[in-house]
Amino acid sequence: MAASAAPSPSPTREPGRDCPLCPRLAGFRQEWRALEPEWHNAPVPGFGPLTARLLIVGLAPGLRGANRTGRPFTGDFAGDLLYSTLLAFGFAAGRYGATPDDGLTLRDARIVNAVRCVPPQNKPTPEEIRTCRPFLGAAIGEMSKLEVIVTLGKIAHDSTVLALGGRAAHLKFGHGADGVIGGRRVIASYHCSRYNTNTGVLTPAMFHAVFATARAYLDAAP
Repeated sequence: MAASAAPSPSPTREPGRDCPLCPRLAGFRQEWRALEPEWHNAPVPGFGPLTARLLIVGLAPGLRGANRTGRPFTGDFAGDLLYSTLLAFGFAAGRYGATPDDGLTLRDARIVNAVRCVPPQNKPTPEEIRTCRPFLGAAIGEMSKLEVIVTLGKIAHDSTVLALGGRAAHLKFGHGADGVIGGRRVIASYHCSRYNTNTGVLTPAMFHAVFATARAYLDAAP
């Protein structure tokens, strides 16, 4: 008899600490729980107020970043650029200290990942991305004042467009791509990874320009 399909995630809840829906990710999570029992090593929840008008969607937790600390983009290079940018544009307050107890707060902004668990080599499979998308859809749906979404990288961008009920072709990924999908303004950015910044694919000025656009839309809103 063929194995039964894994149950679909509920669109109204966060994945549980031991979410079994992606066997490869669950196995990787168990490996790291054994190696580093003090780390978070679980699906990483969103960060920031649900009343925010801006949502930032990343790819997935970094192994030694959010997977370790339990807060999106906290503890790795991508967080250095992201949080300094959010502070610069008034979307955060306090000081980013790369730990979840640094006292940093988000203002009118929230962060979630398209895939909630850390994937090996930071590369989720298409099936894992699809399986986690209902959680992204739920995260979008519970933000009643949401107006603007900034997507970081192609995977996060395409998954966000699909979660909003569109198709990838409705707003093709490209740095600075900007359009309305499902009633929300979506602005795409290259991911703020060390690789992209080291190779010049993404500069701080380019990243700042994306958030300047987001800030302009929100400031112009009635």
